[in-house]
Amino acid sequence: MPLRNTLSSKDVGTLLKAGELSFRVGPYIYNLHSSLGQLAEGLSELYADFPAASPGDFVDYAVSIQRGGPLSTIRRKVQFLFDNQGSFAPIPIKQAYAFMEWGMNWCVSVHANEYLKLHAAAVARDGLVIVMPGVPGAGKSTLCAALGLTGWRILSDEHALIPPGTSRVVPLCRPVSLKNESIETIRAFDRSARFGPVSKDTHKGAVAHMKADLTPDCHDQEALPAHIMLFPRYSSVDRQELTARSKTESFVLAAYHSFNYSLMGESGFAAMQTLIDSVECYDLVYRDLDWAIEAVGQLHDRARQP
Repeated sequence: MPLRNTLSSKDVGTLLKAGELSFRVGPYIYNLHSSLGQLAEGLSELYADFPAASPGDFVDYAVSIQRGGPLSTIRRKVQFLFDNQGSFAPIPIKQAYAFMEWGMNWCVSVHANEYLKLHAAAVARDGLVIVMPGVPGAGKSTLCAALGLTGWRILSDEHALIPPGTSRVVPLCRPVSLKNESIETIRAFDRSARFGPVSKDTHKGAVAHMKADLTPDCHDQEALPAHIMLFPRYSSVDRQELTARSKTESFVLAAYHSFNYSLMGESGFAAMQTLIDSVECYDLVYRDLDWAIEAVGQLHDRARQP
């Protein structure tokens, strides 16, 4: 049952402060703890439709965002705790919401090694997935957000989780992280897009998160088959084009974008080979979102033809 069916915005803040706010994200359950009001507001806005955890469910990731110590210079900062252990240096309190989202990503990035993990967005239509690896700033999150706002199902903005021996992607839908100009680009693209708090002056600049669970099946947990691997790159000066990429090059680049390919050793090589053998691979250079969405839609339609 979604959080909104059982909790008001005030309830979210009360449970968050008590360390009793738990909900499901894909195959995992997060428990969050904080007394910061900006976190409660953001969670109420962006996670209201996430499935609430049931009493007694095992918590995979227990996350806490708390103020620093009694000294004034520390008091103006917050720290991220995982299982009650500090994992990062404190950061300014005004960046707390982005810190929480990054911490939630970090939990999966350094754990969850039952999957081959790619640093990639993943979107689906007609039950088929397009995996979009990319370095920060490449434009994958902006394209992912725009596709989600035009009817594609967002499986993830950050992690493509691949069970070894398959070419399927496990859904891990959470808010899409947008930075700097991309925030206003998406606001202008669709005025109905819903955002959480804007965290300014982070090491990545301004950061805001867009509600990503926009389709009725967003929280279904069944893994879906990938049929395309797309490497997007935003450029304001280069020619917009969609071109095929060889599977050999795609293997190497996808491995570079993996969180745990090397850690998995031979099983990682086999898992990546299975994935690459099952997908068509392309590069996409874009500067206009409408053009990019049309190009991705046509590519998807062609690839699904028997």
